[in-house]
Parts: sequence; C-alpha cells; structure tokens
Amino acid sequence: MNFLLDGLAWIFSPDRLSGSNDLKVLIAQHLFYTFIAFVIACAIAVPLGYLIGHTGKGREFAVGASGAARALPSFGLILLLVSLLGVLQVVPAVLIAFVLLAVPSILAGAYSGLEAIDRRTIDAARAVGMTEWQILTKVEIPLGLPLLIGGMRAGMLQIVATVTLAAYVGLGGLGLPILQGLPLRRLDQVLGGAILVVVLALVLDAIFGILERLAVAKGVRLAQGGGAAKTKTRTLEQTVDIMSRASQAVSGR
Repeated sequence: MNFLLDGLAWIFSPDRLSGSNDLKVLIAQHLFYTFIAFVIACAIAVPLGYLIGHTGKGREFAVGASGAARALPSFGLILLLVSLLGVLQVVPAVLIAFVLLAVPSILAGAYSGLEAIDRRTIDAARAVGMTEWQILTKVEIPLGLPLLIGGMRAGMLQIVATVTLAAYVGLGGLGLPILQGLPLRRLDQVLGGAILVVVLALVLDAIFGILERLAVAKGVRLAQGGGAAKTKTRTLEQTVDIMSRASQAVSGR
C-alpha cells in the first residue's frame, strides 16, 4: 500500500509539471506514437480484413500470419528493426514494430466481423438486387462493425503497452520515468510511470468499449434483448431489416 501511495505522490508532485519528467510532454509523446501507429495499422488491416471476409479467400493465410505476428516479442522486434534500419531511422523502425504488433488483432476483427454475419442475410441482400459493393457497405460493414471495433480495441491496447518500450531507444513517452527510475531504484517513480500507463490504457479501453456498444445495430440490439428463446425470430427480424434497407438502396441507385 505504501508503494502505491508513493507512486501516486510522485505523479501529483509539482515537479511533474516541468523538467525531463514533465507528464504533459510524456503523455503527449505516448499518445502521438500510439495514434500514428494505430492509424497506419487500421489503414493496412481493415481493407485487407474486409477483402478476406467478403470473398472468403486468403483466410488461412491471414489466420496463420496473425498468429505468427502475435508471437513476436515486442522488445526484441523493436531492437531488431532499429538495428536493421539504423539509429538515424529510430522513429520509422519503432512505428513499424508497433504497427506489426497491432495489425493481427485489427485484421482478425475485420474479417471475423464479416464472417459472423448469417449467410441468409447476405443471400437476402443479393436476392433483392444489391451489388457486391452495396452488400459490403450497407450490410456487411454495419453488421460486422462491433467485432471490428473489438479488434481495434485489442490493437490499441497492444500499442499503448508497447509504446512504453520506446523510451529504451530514446523516444520518450511514459516508459521514460520507468527506465530512469530502475537503475536509481526509485520505486516511486517506476510505479508512478506504470500507473500512468495503466490508467491511459483503461481510459482508451473504456472509450472503445463504449464505441463497440454503440456500433451494434439498433435492430440487433433490440433482438438480443429477447433472450436465447427468440433466436429464430431474431434471425428473421435481421433478414427483414436488411431486405428493407436493400430495397431502399436498390431503389435509390
């Protein structure tokens, strides 16, 4: 308990507003690397995941590649890329490492979101004359959005945790007080930095949790409230809802 109080005291010390451990700067650096890597990872994984989920092709490769990427050691990958690209390319090397670690979760969320949709719903959309593009954008993406956001949520947390290691190659972030405190045996500083990383991760996780809930289609959300005994009715309601949207889309073409 004393260690926790010491860590909190370090965080709220007036010294944290200036100097090398200025928390405003460290948090800004941490968020900067996090969001840059997250955007790049989404730009790569989401289109690829939708392509795999819609066509059904390449799923085995995606599953295998995602599993292999998840097994990569974060610290070792960062040091390897920094060594390969050189000390003058530290930022690109670190960002590549963050992206590689986030892509598997986002990719899995993208294609599993489309694969989880009842095939009868897709058949109904085709039956009313929707094109493949309309099926993807008006049926599959809206229904698969919660699982995609779930994958983004996991990818974001992976990045937030790994950005802590950026301090080891001189890029700052909330890992810096941890790195500086270890050799000095400043346990309050080490614990304070760790608490900040955890709090930041929890805040981002809560935001994505809210987005995940909001992404569930209203009809699906209402149907889910009916319980397991209404599974057949739920499927029928989803199909009717999609057919109605499909008809509007076709009439509006």
